[in-house]
Amino acid sequence: MTLSAEQVGKGWKTEIGKAFDSDAMRRLRLFLDAEKRSGVEVFPACSDIFRALQMVDLDDVRVVILGQDPYHGDGQANGLAFAVRSGIAIPPSLRNIFKEIASDFECPAPTGTTLEGWARQGVLLLNTVLTVRAHEAFSHRGKGWEELTDDIIRSLNAREKPIVFMLWGTPSQKKELLIANKHHLVLKAAHPSPLSAYRGFFGCRHFSKANAFLRSSGLEIDWLKTDLV
Repeated sequence: MTLSAEQVGKGWKTEIGKAFDSDAMRRLRLFLDAEKRSGVEVFPACSDIFRALQMVDLDDVRVVILGQDPYHGDGQANGLAFAVRSGIAIPPSLRNIFKEIASDFECPAPTGTTLEGWARQGVLLLNTVLTVRAHEAFSHRGKGWEELTDDIIRSLNAREKPIVFMLWGTPSQKKELLIANKHHLVLKAAHPSPLSAYRGFFGCRHFSKANAFLRSSGLEIDWLKTDLV
């Protein structure tokens, strides 16, 4: 499987391009090739694996929403964490995210599921693992993706422009160790999945807190604009 710096935005290529030549990435390519040879279906499609890094280049990032691994159901994963394409049933985690937005801003919940509207505003929807075996959650953990996504987080941490990091769930919260720059804001909560949303995701008010932090820079996000239309 082709995994190269040519598949990400120009800023990302300059900043993390060398990471694609690492031993971890070489092992990851071998693993993914073996999956393909054995007939295993992998999500998302190859063309979508780096979609988050294509839609939001390094200098444009205002907010990072850090997920875990892609959706493993048919037709769901599209390269943006938590998002699904139009016409796909809304996953429970995304439904809970919209429910929290409605509560946070006291407004009707968003309905657009692509989250491309967020991406165009500088919201990087990044999973810590970028592929998954069909119908097997967490099946590509520990195969090399974490090294690359850690490099991405370190690169963002080094930026002077204020960035909000939303870390949902224990695996994402562990990445706080990579975010030491005082210019940034780290927000932590339970994962929005139905298994944990009531243990601290609902009521976290991350979306209004992010905008309060970004307001002084004029970088607020319109969280109701989830689609591009």
